[in-house]
Amino acid sequence: MIDPLPELSTEQSDPRYSQIDRLPTSEIAQLMNQADTTVPTAVGAALPAISSAIDAIATRMQAGGRLLYVGAGTSGRLAVLDASECPPTFGTDPSLVQGVIAGGLPALTRSVEGAEDDFPAGQQALAELEVGALDSVVGISASGTAPFVLGALSEAGRREALTVALSCNHQTPLSAAAEHAIEVVVGPEVVTGSTRLKAGTAQKLVLNMISTISMIRLGRTYGNNMIEMSAMNAKLAGRAARMVSDITGATVETAKDTLEAAGGQAKIAVVMIEHGVDADEARALLEAHGSRLGEVRHAR
Repeated sequence: MIDPLPELSTEQSDPRYSQIDRLPTSEIAQLMNQADTTVPTAVGAALPAISSAIDAIATRMQAGGRLLYVGAGTSGRLAVLDASECPPTFGTDPSLVQGVIAGGLPALTRSVEGAEDDFPAGQQALAELEVGALDSVVGISASGTAPFVLGALSEAGRREALTVALSCNHQTPLSAAAEHAIEVVVGPEVVTGSTRLKAGTAQKLVLNMISTISMIRLGRTYGNNMIEMSAMNAKLAGRAARMVSDITGATVETAKDTLEAAGGQAKIAVVMIEHGVDADEARALLEAHGSRLGEVRHAR
């Protein structure tokens, strides 16, 4: 079988690490740490492409579209991870941001042989999600060559969805298949070809930006506060109370009591305190202002 990846930078062997199996743990840790420090610089070089993609994604989401991440292996696990964090962080419906991994749920915890190489399966995954013109699909592949991800982007493009490619090599097939190409070139890994290392870190940093900034654009934060979060456990309840207190100037105890009346919803609690209304009236006020807390506060 011919190796299709020999020229990719993520597949190269770095001679600086050729003897790491003979080094003491402290030296290996230092080498890995030094390698990791290069990742933010590589992400920084891609910021114009990242920003352009985010603006396009946010525009479609504001019109009612979804954000769908697609990946295989480590990239797929990162896709599912970032998507799964959106509901607790930004109060989104789980359907709004979704992660699709080659091989399905079993691939989250173990390798599913051949799943990455299945182009038609990528097409089918997007077809089953009934991807449409308002949706945005971000294909993630360190090599930029994963057939499953290429199949997904192909189907997304056919359905007129926005397509974004996130890879860690120059001029990849994935980039060629997308409207927006993000290439974060991190170079060879400490362990040759182990793209769960620098490449995985780079992908996570970019996904953090895509989801977070898109949610900021959608008004799902207030300042730098997670104003849409629901206080569903003790840690979140404490965080929500402090947030409501900081925004309104009310005591933490008042914030806690109001949060309880607001069903744990911080945004509702803020409006209740500042407008002297009950939870239903607070919801109505927010709905009248596009659910944007800043507009409600300025309308006082």
